[in-house]
Amino acid sequence: MKKIVTLVIILISGLSYSQQDAQFSNYMYNTLSFNPAYAGSRGTTSIYLSQRSQWIGLDGAPTTNALSYHSPLGSSNLGIGLSFLNDAIGPVEENLVSLDMSYTIQTSYDYKLAFGLRASAHMLNVDFNQLNIFNPGDVLAQNNINNRISPNFGFGVFWYSDKSYLGFSIPNLLQTKHINKNLGASVSSISKERLHYHFTAGYVFDLSQDVLFKPALLTKFVSGSPLQLDVSGNFQIYDKFTIGGSYRIDAAVSLLAGFQLSRNWFLGYGYDFDTNNLSTFNSGSHEVFLRYEVFRNSNIKAPRFF
Repeated sequence: MKKIVTLVIILISGLSYSQQDAQFSNYMYNTLSFNPAYAGSRGTTSIYLSQRSQWIGLDGAPTTNALSYHSPLGSSNLGIGLSFLNDAIGPVEENLVSLDMSYTIQTSYDYKLAFGLRASAHMLNVDFNQLNIFNPGDVLAQNNINNRISPNFGFGVFWYSDKSYLGFSIPNLLQTKHINKNLGASVSSISKERLHYHFTAGYVFDLSQDVLFKPALLTKFVSGSPLQLDVSGNFQIYDKFTIGGSYRIDAAVSLLAGFQLSRNWFLGYGYDFDTNNLSTFNSGSHEVFLRYEVFRNSNIKAPRFF
């Protein structure tokens, strides 16, 4: 039993101190997942759906499903967003529902500054029975964590033009502790949501009339975990095809591709190669997403590159 307890504590602590927030290689298309100020910034209704299967071949590897909607509210300076996230790893499953509101001001002819607030509800499930229980009477097998709900809130800022952007956000300001009090005095399991600080930046270069290049970065910092830095570069060709790659420091290299199927539909894909010791135990990660947007303004010839 001691080994099982240790494994559970290591697993849940690992979620708390390392990859607690869901991982996305195509983060540049899914900014709303970590910055509420992005809500409505594209100037149109935008619906995003993605599925990520991480560390293929590794038993209990993370899988992430995300669905989001955001739009400006009429001709006002307000934007609204709604998102759902399902993230599972081993016996742990987390569901997150978030409601975002943004307010945008014009800071110059080219640039806008958006402020965003988020209210969210987090649901945690831990099924200890998915572990190899050698003792049928083990107390862990009878004390799962079921639908433990905790509220949270966050904020973000997003400064942008048609060619560049800077963003900073803390999606969850409350450091909620989930403690299983039913295990008895000698055993306990703890999952703690920690503050995650996100910083994003990007710029679009016009290499020619038909080719754009956008370098971008995402920096994530959480207490108790090394700084995570994603650096990416994408080429957009004829407003139809996007190809590029990204590098996650000490973690993975990603190949990225996207296709503007029509004016409204965009399909994207990413494949990760691990660059750390985990590469021995898996065959990479797959991520696919689909974005649908409604363009009511006929003056918009092509969707913005971010």
